[in-house]
Amino acid sequence: MSLNLLQFALVLALMTALAVPMGGWLARAFTHERHWWVERLSYRVLGVDPNEQMGWARYGLALLLSNAAMMALAYALLRAQGWLPLNGLGNAAQAPDLAFNTAASFITNTNWQAYAGESSLSNATQMLAITFLMFCGATAGVAAAGGFIRALARANSQDMGNYWVDFMRVLWRVMLPLCFVLALVYVWQGIPQTLSSQAVATTLEGARQSIVLGPVASLESIKHIGTNGGGFFSMNAAHPFENPTPLTNLLHILSMLLIPSALTVAFGRMLGKARQGWVFFGAFLVMFAGFLALSYGAEQAGNPLLTQAGADQRLAAAQAGGNMEGKELRFGIAGTALFATTTTAATTGSVNAMHDSLTPLGGLVTLAQMMLNCVFGGDGVGFINLIQYAILTVFLAGMMIGRTPEFLGKKIEAREIQLVMLSVLAHPASILGFTALACLWPDTGASLANRGPHGFSEVLYAYTSGTANNGSAFAGFNANTPFFNTTIGLAMLVGRYLTLLPMLAVAGSLATKRSVPAGAGTFPTATPLFMGLLVFVVLVVGGLTFLPALALGPLAEQLQMLSGHLYP
Repeated sequence: MSLNLLQFALVLALMTALAVPMGGWLARAFTHERHWWVERLSYRVLGVDPNEQMGWARYGLALLLSNAAMMALAYALLRAQGWLPLNGLGNAAQAPDLAFNTAASFITNTNWQAYAGESSLSNATQMLAITFLMFCGATAGVAAAGGFIRALARANSQDMGNYWVDFMRVLWRVMLPLCFVLALVYVWQGIPQTLSSQAVATTLEGARQSIVLGPVASLESIKHIGTNGGGFFSMNAAHPFENPTPLTNLLHILSMLLIPSALTVAFGRMLGKARQGWVFFGAFLVMFAGFLALSYGAEQAGNPLLTQAGADQRLAAAQAGGNMEGKELRFGIAGTALFATTTTAATTGSVNAMHDSLTPLGGLVTLAQMMLNCVFGGDGVGFINLIQYAILTVFLAGMMIGRTPEFLGKKIEAREIQLVMLSVLAHPASILGFTALACLWPDTGASLANRGPHGFSEVLYAYTSGTANNGSAFAGFNANTPFFNTTIGLAMLVGRYLTLLPMLAVAGSLATKRSVPAGAGTFPTATPLFMGLLVFVVLVVGGLTFLPALALGPLAEQLQMLSGHLYP
């Protein structure tokens, strides 16, 4: 156990160390005055003016319409897959509902897959639709965070920068260089990168076996750097072609946490409030460490029913080492718990084990982090979500102790709180609303692999993963039906845009206000006390919102497991 704890500490230390240079890199990308030549070429091709200053409404509209256009393009490619080149396996086009789900999934940075990649997509669509949208969705999120932070830094201003400048700078200066280098490392470690669709091998028995190949390394790099998720293969990062060595497993984890953690440093540098940025980093880290401890403890404890008297001795012996069901032996319980906590904290969705086989409390951790949606969170949007809770914390603290609600030198008034609450409520409304609808849908039972609380958790997980733009799944649940493809696709769009756009409006509103000096009635936010209060508010709001649903799923399953109740 001590070695496992050392492993956790090492990963968190590496993440913290990498956040500093990466945060500086992001801050320079958002504030540098000169455009690179490739950026100027991009502006000319798109026909946009990089010198235009946009208010929050125009900034948000540019993001929304460009995302809609790219989603439509991806949908068309998926529907035309049968006629595209690089389709050596002859994969047919996706059905309309599945293509809608896939296009919505990848443009919203969700990367939920209701299909098996190696048997459903060609190399052309893996690159032109899937990898393309991975870059675009992640870049849009980081660009939005850049505009958001810039607006918070301004006073008496009607603009928050230019969306196209932010997008192109994140793409050309951050995403592409990082992913290029990381893809080379992945190839060195044994991840395939080829345009061939398959390799044919002769087995020891003399039979011929086809092994699916493709441009895997390039997809894996943006998959994790962009907190995208998804997978070239249906087994995702549990597949040896996607995650062949302990080093690639470590790089996957660090890549998922890299940009979300670094944005706190970028925030501090852009506003000249480094201490405030570290307070937000600390809030991320405290929540992450708590959930990691719960996940690791639950998986290490295993299922007590298998160690009771009369149980099969082989199962009892296996449980002495913890719950290894659904896990890769090469990663073990510690590596799996760390990966599962990371992928749902950073809302990536990549998995190196089957979440459907986690213990009830291990499954609760993955659900809870997506429900909170601000334990690091996805690229860009996770930090924005934390700021929404920071504003709410300032407001609640001000109401309780009679101090002026101020945040970063700006007064928090009714308009900001109304917009914050719209963003806060849109997230659970989508998760709980669609889950309730699915529970009433007559065909839902046919998609479930389990009955009882775990079956409910499978449905709840699907809509939580979709709304939180995560993309992982309790894989025993068959979501590839017209009803689930459509409703989960809608949940992805709600979770992305009805939470992001109101917060851009909040930033735009704060940018128009004048800065006021801190006074005796100002509640300081760059302190450990505020960090603790922020974490408390996040957990309380999340608990009050989602605890009833969790009680029907993983909590009920845990209690029934302890009482010896099983479902056939």
